[in-house]
Amino acid sequence: MPAAPKPDILAAFESAKGFMPLREGLALYEAAVEAGRLGLPLLEVGTYCGRSTILLAYAAREAGVTAITVDHHRGSEEQQPGWEYHDPATVDPEIGRMDTLPTFRRTLHNAGLEDHVVAVVGRSPQIAAFWRTPLGFVFIDGGHTDEHANGDYEGWAPYVAEGGLLLIHDVFPDPADEFTGQAPYRVYLRALESGAFTEVSVTDSLRVLRRTGAGI
Repeated sequence: MPAAPKPDILAAFESAKGFMPLREGLALYEAAVEAGRLGLPLLEVGTYCGRSTILLAYAAREAGVTAITVDHHRGSEEQQPGWEYHDPATVDPEIGRMDTLPTFRRTLHNAGLEDHVVAVVGRSPQIAAFWRTPLGFVFIDGGHTDEHANGDYEGWAPYVAEGGLLLIHDVFPDPADEFTGQAPYRVYLRALESGAFTEVSVTDSLRVLRRTGAGI
């Protein structure tokens, strides 16, 4: 039977600000539980307000490992003013720029999971450049341009341990989805073509891959 979070954790996930649908969230959690058995940290790129982080943090707590979430908290391209996914409530009124960090912290506090997450605030490539710790799980859910999606893959995929899982969100094969999921789709294809990763499961726009070879 697939692993599932406790009802209160699931309720916290569903009430949190964010975009991940329930089906994908459950698949994410199941993969995090499996990866947690490796005894290595679970890392996500793209925190936003912490919706998916709730599930990673709970899986990490159950496994006795740490969840790490990486984000500059200024919002990705499609979340900026004038775009479909912009939420005016995330704008800091003093400086006029997005700042999702306070909402993220409230999300984790309300879920009772603050002690199981390390939030790294900064741009993904800058952080990946000095990262050296093997990871059991990497979830790529950051910017949707080719530059950002490839940067996240190149920065973090090398640290997925043998048998660990690489997850890519918002994978949309239809060219009509150029602005929402074509860059993640191209990164997904790149991971498969590398020979380093093998597909484990597909749940709507979420892809789960396992490291079965060297490289990226």
